[in-house]
Amino acid sequence: MARKKADYPLIEGLEITALAAEGKAMGRWNDVVVFVPMTVPGDVVDVQIRSKRRRYMEGYVVCYRRRSPMREEPFCEHFGVCGGCKWQNLPYAEQLRFKREQVRDQLTRIGKIELPEIRECLPSEETRFYRNKLEFTFADRRWLTREEVAAGGDIAAEPALGFHIPGMFDKVLDIRNCRLQPEPSNAIRLETRRFCLEHGYTFYNAREHRGLMRNMVVRTSSTGEVMVIVVFGADEPDKIGALTGHLASRFPEITSLFYVVNTKWNDSLGDQRMICCHGRDHIVERMEELRFKIGPKSFYQTNSAQALRLYRVARDFARLTGEEVLYDLYTGTGTIANFCASRCRRVVGIEYVPEAIADAKVNSALNGIVNTDFYAGDMKEVLSDGFIGRNGRPDVVILDPPRAGVDEPVIDVLLRAAPQRIVYVSCNPATQARDLALLDAAYRVEAVQPVDMFPHTHHVENVVLLERRE
Repeated sequence: MARKKADYPLIEGLEITALAAEGKAMGRWNDVVVFVPMTVPGDVVDVQIRSKRRRYMEGYVVCYRRRSPMREEPFCEHFGVCGGCKWQNLPYAEQLRFKREQVRDQLTRIGKIELPEIRECLPSEETRFYRNKLEFTFADRRWLTREEVAAGGDIAAEPALGFHIPGMFDKVLDIRNCRLQPEPSNAIRLETRRFCLEHGYTFYNAREHRGLMRNMVVRTSSTGEVMVIVVFGADEPDKIGALTGHLASRFPEITSLFYVVNTKWNDSLGDQRMICCHGRDHIVERMEELRFKIGPKSFYQTNSAQALRLYRVARDFARLTGEEVLYDLYTGTGTIANFCASRCRRVVGIEYVPEAIADAKVNSALNGIVNTDFYAGDMKEVLSDGFIGRNGRPDVVILDPPRAGVDEPVIDVLLRAAPQRIVYVSCNPATQARDLALLDAAYRVEAVQPVDMFPHTHHVENVVLLERRE
């Protein structure tokens, strides 16, 4: 029989003693670990338990008995509700320290391999307004905070344009001021909401699959260009034209304006037709002397300034002399491949998404790079002994896989190809550790550099240099 919420205890005076995974912190009650979000070590809190497992419990704070001297005042009015930037209450130096320890723990505990000293986590120069892309969702009813519900009263149903509540596909928090992306991001979102309400546009209901206004994406670049993508749940040309025309007129800084009509049940846009209704069909990002064309479906690291530092680490680890054949696996839009091309003889890039490979080729041409070759397809099928025979054995390999890591057949091909060096860039140190263990017999870890791409979150990027054992 399911446990009733009334059966869950209220724990009084729980001391938070350590940070934990996924942005949580923890304490112990009767030798049971209790995970509590939005707390920091040194807090003493009353916690309402909301779930119990055999080895741990999870809960939320109902009262602070004592606030930790380590605690910082969150800078965002939406802290604790929208689910993003969970570490605003933690000093940035402590965030970096924990991210380094997180990398050390996962590489040691999961990988069980010999490691050099883990370098200090490379900090982000900007800890606010650092993102170049945000995705917002429309909803016909906004999420009410716990405080609003407790206050009671007649709270009228209001629509929302903001972020999903974590774990709830149909619940959206209306965002007034987000500190993640530079202006005109907030201004565009707020004006879109105002215009739609004033002119009777319906907001989307995800459960009933109805409503005109569905999603909006805002992309900015280091060159000052702005792209906006408005996603509609139905094809209503007059209303689509009125809104997009208003945005183009109200915000002349928008250099690329798209709309999409998505009538599917899911929000994915990879298979949808993007219609450019104002300006160019792309914006331009710059990295050192290179320019990168970013279309509405292009992948690009969401922290532009920190991406440059990340790629410099990867390029330095590769130790290129100008004579190497470099394989850039999971190349995406070819950013790393093009970034390294001037320092090696030839670059071979492989990526699953055909549109990304098309972007990679365009970016090579845009920068006059002639020593790159790009191939689209499933990595397990494209990268084979025959492929390496046709394209040349790699001297250096750079890996930048998705969170799931590298498929074992790909590792087997790499072991047979035996490059001198492998540079492994990962957004998930846990799967990176698993893959390093598979490579350990033939490669030793020479350097480990964590990089903070997402301040005030628990996410960490990690770059590992592997040298072939002689």
